[in-house]
Amino acid sequence: MTPEIQARNLIKTFGRITAVDDVSFMVHSGEILGFLGPNGAGKTTTMRLLTGYLRPDGGQAVVCGTGMSSDPVKAKSFLGYLPEGAPLYPEMTPAAFLKFAGAARGMKGSRLSDRIEEVGDLVHLTQVWHQPVETLSKGFKRRLGLAQAILHDPQVLILDEPTDGLDPNQKAEVRDLVRRLSRSKAIIISTHILEEVDAVCDRAIIINEGRIVADGTPAELEALSEYHNAVSITLSSGRENDLADLLGKLPSVRNIELSDEGNGGKQILVIPEDGRAILHEVARILGGGGFEVDGFRQERGRLDEVFRKLTTGIQSHRQEGKP
Repeated sequence: MTPEIQARNLIKTFGRITAVDDVSFMVHSGEILGFLGPNGAGKTTTMRLLTGYLRPDGGQAVVCGTGMSSDPVKAKSFLGYLPEGAPLYPEMTPAAFLKFAGAARGMKGSRLSDRIEEVGDLVHLTQVWHQPVETLSKGFKRRLGLAQAILHDPQVLILDEPTDGLDPNQKAEVRDLVRRLSRSKAIIISTHILEEVDAVCDRAIIINEGRIVADGTPAELEALSEYHNAVSITLSSGRENDLADLLGKLPSVRNIELSDEGNGGKQILVIPEDGRAILHEVARILGGGGFEVDGFRQERGRLDEVFRKLTTGIQSHRQEGKP
């Protein structure tokens, strides 16, 4: 299956700074890719190369089989773009802005008016339909930026921080909309919000200093965490030290972490060697020791820890072989 988006060895420099350094990946229709990285990692520059806002110094961006450098007008017709900051015309109303954006895309007549109404309902803009954009909250401005990106029903969506400035309810609505749109589109979401990956993404790329340092499903990235398959136990019996001693003797356990849970409760986090599954071994210890356990679960791994490790050079204890 031909990918809808291809980044082929993209390079972009600004003076002596290489912002994007030989970046390659592809995204297919029906897939949502999370593009993650710390500030200054090259996320936004990569998005601008893919959308034709910037020209690469090396490599090329291809959208629906069309090279962005060789035929930018055609390539851009296939995509919708929500840029960082959602730049808008402050004196226009949402209704007027969407009419302008649709006309720029070659839309007119009933096709344009029907689509404006449909998109306004989708992103819940109708209550501010006739207010000047400069009077809108940051959240409404973000929704309007998203509305213009999807107005022409493109095959590709590139969204730079789509939930920035939204409250939790609005974030949930946008994420649900993105999931529904992905059934027939290829979508890239550039974000620094790690919860966005679990919430909507099928796959995630982590970029650091202009280079891709990880590419995989959320589960594959979580498996890189030293907490992958760790077992969390909460208890209030006062025997946490006895239990920790028993669990620490298991050959498959690398480390034990003890912490307070509040209200007299304690948490024991049992960290395995090399991410191996230890749930059944831990359960046997609990079952044979008469411990009063309030909670018991296996962790998938912590994406924030993986992110920090890959973007700061800090290695996990497990990778370093430290106790």
